[in-house]
Amino acid sequence: MKKADIQQLRIARFDYLLPDKKIAKYPLRDRDESKLLLYQGDRITVDRFAGLGDHLPPDSLMVFNNTKVIHARLIFQKATGARIEVFCLSPREPGDYVLNFQQRQRCTWNCLIGNARRWKEETLEMQLPLEGGVVILRADKVGTTGGEAVVAFSWNDERVTFSELLDAAGKLPIPPYLNRPAEASDDETYQTVYSQVEGSVAAPTAGLHFTPGLMDRLRHKGIKTAEVTLHVGAGTFKPVKAPTMEAHEMHTEFISIPLTTIQTLYDHPGKVVAVGTTSARTIESLYYIGKKLNEQPDFSPSLFNVEQWEPYDESSPIAPKQALEAILRYLDRTGEQRLTAATRLMIAPGYRFHFPDALITNFHQPQSTLLLLVSAFVGDEWRTIYRFALENDFRFLSYGDGSLLWKNHK
Repeated sequence: MKKADIQQLRIARFDYLLPDKKIAKYPLRDRDESKLLLYQGDRITVDRFAGLGDHLPPDSLMVFNNTKVIHARLIFQKATGARIEVFCLSPREPGDYVLNFQQRQRCTWNCLIGNARRWKEETLEMQLPLEGGVVILRADKVGTTGGEAVVAFSWNDERVTFSELLDAAGKLPIPPYLNRPAEASDDETYQTVYSQVEGSVAAPTAGLHFTPGLMDRLRHKGIKTAEVTLHVGAGTFKPVKAPTMEAHEMHTEFISIPLTTIQTLYDHPGKVVAVGTTSARTIESLYYIGKKLNEQPDFSPSLFNVEQWEPYDESSPIAPKQALEAILRYLDRTGEQRLTAATRLMIAPGYRFHFPDALITNFHQPQSTLLLLVSAFVGDEWRTIYRFALENDFRFLSYGDGSLLWKNHK
C-alpha cells in the first residue's frame, strides 16, 4: 500500500463500542490467571495466560520490553492552595535517561502541566522528608516545545539523585481511563516482573500477565528470550483525534537494544514472538535503521531516528537479516554494546512486518494507534477477534486480559 493510501486511512474504520464495564479497573490477583485469546489461521480459541507455553513452538524467541514505569506525576501546591501537576514526559538536559536520573542538583524535562493557567512565572516548591533531612524540590518553567512545557528541576541536597526524588515525591501515572487515583498496589501491579530500566510513563501492558513461574516454564520448554528497551510515552494510548492518519503526529520514543539481542535476532532460525506492541515497534525500527546504515555505513545521528512515514516511503527493500548485519557491523566498528535511537514508527494496515511472527498484546482502545498496529498484523480479522472478546467476557485495556495473535498472511 502506498504512503498516500495509508495517510488517507480514516480512523473511524477502527472504532468499536467499548462499554465501561468491560474495562478492567484492577488486575487479577494472580497475573497469569488472565484469559488468553488465541488467534491463528482464522481460528479463535481460549486458554489461561498461564498456559501460554503450550501454544508456542519450542524454537520460539520471545522479545520483551524491560522498561520500568517511573513516578512521573509530581503534585505541587502553591501558597494559595492551587494544585499544579507536573507530568514528566522525557528528559531534556541531560537528554540521556540514565544520566538524567543520576543528576544530583539540577535537570530539565519536557512535561505536561495540569492546571497550567494557575502557574505563572513563580517557582514551585515541595518539601520532601527523606532520610537525613528535608529536601526542597523546586520547579521552574523555562520554555515550551511542541505543546509541552520545559521544566527545570533543582534541589538543595546533592546526596540525592533525581531518580530518588521521583520515587519519593512522584505518583505512578496509571491510565486516565481507569477513572481512579493510583493506589499503593499499583506500584507493583503496574510494573512487569522483568522491568529494569527506568523511563516509561505507561506500562508495556502485554507483559503484566507474566509471572516468575511462567517465565521459568517457558525457559524450561526451551523458548529463548531477549530484551529491548522502549520507554513508553504518554501518547501511546491516546486515541487518534484527526479524521485521517495524515493529520496524526506520532510521538517520539526512546529505544535501546543490546548487541546481544540484535545478534540473537540475527541468529534465530525459528519463530519470533513480540511481547507487546512496544517490543514489536522496537524490533521493526531496527529494520529501518539497518537499511539506512547499509546504504550509508558512515555514522550520522540522523540514521538512528525512525520517522513516522518512513516505512511507506521505502524503496529498494533489503532482507531483514541484511539490515541486522549492517547494525552489527556498525556496533563492531564502534565497539558499542547497544544501539540507542528514537522512533516515531507508525504501523498501520498496509505495513509489511519484517521480524515478528506472533504478537502478545492486550485489547486496545477504539481509534488508537495500537489498534491500527493490531489491524496491520491480523488484517480485518481484528473485528472478529474483538467481537469475540467482548461477547465472551474478556477484560479490556491495561489491566485486562491478553491475546496471542499469529500474523495473518492474507
